[in-house]
Amino acid sequence: MNTLELLDTLQKKAMQDPILREELLETRRAADPYSAFCRKCRELGYEIYEMDLIMAGEEFVAAMKRSTNGGGENSPMLFGEDDFYEMFFDALQADPI
Repeated sequence: MNTLELLDTLQKKAMQDPILREELLETRRAADPYSAFCRKCRELGYEIYEMDLIMAGEEFVAAMKRSTNGGGENSPMLFGEDDFYEMFFDALQADPI
């Protein structure tokens, strides 16, 4: 599985498990939240590292833009549209159990 698929699987699991959800949300309070989150992911069996998390969004948006009109798409990126880390937590916080 790629990073996006791993995040999606973990997010679905966390939506069903309030304890896991809270453990993941708690990583945001750490001094280094990206590292804390990735460490927690690996503890849970999801091989996600900081650079994987950062690059996943950038690669996804770049591939999407290349596929538009033969790759000539030049629209500006929307704020946060490549930040899968933030989108992951937005979804966890937006959907209370």
